[in-house]
Amino acid sequence: MLVTLRQILNLCEARKCAVGSFNTPNLEAVMAVIGAAEELDVPVIIQHAEVHEEIMPIDVIGPIMIAMAKKAKVPVCVHLDHGETLEYVCRALDLGFTSVMYDGSVLPFEENLANTQMVVSFARQTGASVEAEIGCMGKRETGTGSAGNGTDPDKIYTDPEQAKIFVEATGIDALACSFGTTHGVYLSAPKLDFSVVERVREKAHIPVVMHGGSGVSDEDFRRAIRSGVRKVNYYTYMAIAGGKGIEDQFRMGCIPLEKNGKKYKYCYSLVEGDHDEPVMYHDIVRWGTQAMKENCKKAMKVFAMKDK
Repeated sequence: MLVTLRQILNLCEARKCAVGSFNTPNLEAVMAVIGAAEELDVPVIIQHAEVHEEIMPIDVIGPIMIAMAKKAKVPVCVHLDHGETLEYVCRALDLGFTSVMYDGSVLPFEENLANTQMVVSFARQTGASVEAEIGCMGKRETGTGSAGNGTDPDKIYTDPEQAKIFVEATGIDALACSFGTTHGVYLSAPKLDFSVVERVREKAHIPVVMHGGSGVSDEDFRRAIRSGVRKVNYYTYMAIAGGKGIEDQFRMGCIPLEKNGKKYKYCYSLVEGDHDEPVMYHDIVRWGTQAMKENCKKAMKVFAMKDK
């Protein structure tokens, strides 16, 4: 069922948990995320980042995301992640996205605020929710960047007093805060300041969004949620899991098959001429989708504050 971000966040507030928000730049990712959510019976957010336009145009994947969300057995929000221009945000709203994030975090505070106010006015015309960002966690959503590279996080932490002013002036539904996380693959363990989340919640009275969760331990995720995080963005490790799932199949060298109730397998090798059967593309897609789905389920259990 297709719902808004505000509706899901209200549910998370009641349950004192967080919702997983997964980037889905292809059909396989959409299937993996919604499939995982349905198996666990939890609400979920599927999102498309503007930086993924070069991988998959929003005009192509957007309608697919919306159609699959409507058919899902659980509440699904279709969200724009890191919309960096007003034009792109409007494209998402025109397609029927039920939530958008405007990311003006690299702009001067006043300009970020003014642009966000416009986005809120646009979103109200369609009933969509709005997320915005104060502080900066880096711009890469492709999973190819690297984090923990020595940048001083104190310089980009979200200021709770600024957050209060920003939220009251814009009327947004959720605020992405910088409290020590960043996008990409971590080279060292992130240093998280949970008091930033607690003070933003105290001052601004708004659900906090956690971006850049790669490299964060399960216990730190839970601590962040206890501090007031209600939405967790997740992509890098899911994408890596999909790639590793395919790699593992090639290393094992066998594909299990079942036809007419009987189980078979055929083996292959990457060495040309040294295999029994060719590898089919649909097999590779299936391996990657299943691996992403299992990785999503593990993350969803943590965000739902479940230990198992």
